[in-house]
Amino acid sequence: MPQLTRAEIASHALFPAIEKQIAQHLIAIHNETPRLSRLKASHRKWLMTHAMFALSLSRRDDDPLSGLTATRFVEIVMRLGAASRNTATAYLSELVAYKFLRDIPDIPDKRVRVLETTEISNAAMMRWFVGHMACLDRLDGGNREATTVADPRIFRLGQPIAAEILVADPLWRDPPDSIGHFLWSDLGGMILHDLIARLGDFDRSAKRTVVGVVTLAELSEIYMISATNLKRMFKKAESEELLGWELPRRRGDLWLSQRFIEDYFTWQSAKFAALEIAYRKSRQQLTIDQDAAAA
Repeated sequence: MPQLTRAEIASHALFPAIEKQIAQHLIAIHNETPRLSRLKASHRKWLMTHAMFALSLSRRDDDPLSGLTATRFVEIVMRLGAASRNTATAYLSELVAYKFLRDIPDIPDKRVRVLETTEISNAAMMRWFVGHMACLDRLDGGNREATTVADPRIFRLGQPIAAEILVADPLWRDPPDSIGHFLWSDLGGMILHDLIARLGDFDRSAKRTVVGVVTLAELSEIYMISATNLKRMFKKAESEELLGWELPRRRGDLWLSQRFIEDYFTWQSAKFAALEIAYRKSRQQLTIDQDAAAA
């Protein structure tokens, strides 16, 4: 089956449907593990989290000092411009405190602290990965989801590949301004997922799409975001006519502009394309390893 390109994904007739599907999937993960989701809800934290996972999954049994160390993590975060050195170090400490990371014991060099992701973190990231595989399957009738569930090595090989592609991709790393002021805010990404999850069947060529009644009070309660932060996110979008309410004082149905939706879809297509590449490269690597072992 041919590899799906970014352009093919973004223009696919079912792309709005899988965007709604993945939005609902990510909201479900958030609802089940809200503390873990809060640590990945801003785009800055997303970049740091995937860099951290990629390092952890790159650990080799023959090299006890390989994998995730604070030094390697800070170097990557600084190179990406995702956060300051102090913020990156504090982020690792936060993950350890929440038991999303733990120390690997018996490291031969006591000066080096090597960390690994815990079972709850791995399960959540695996679920994230598999959820995207299910969406890609829907586009071309593939079997990525079932194959990955049957062989989790695809996830362990694939996540670092996808992370490397995405952190190097200017489109993904620096989202369009239309959606960026949500994504750079804590839990703003969840708000975007919520809005997209409300989309029904709609005309992508329409200048505006109504998503139903939405109140900031409801969003604040669901995602535990202060009203002040929510008002700040929406005020900028409203002032640029990216979205708005049909009645004064944010009452009635909410509408999303075509630009807002399409900028979000284009940005998301980068992620799906990276995961498509990661899946295929992982399968190829496993085949190479299998052939080498049999030789």
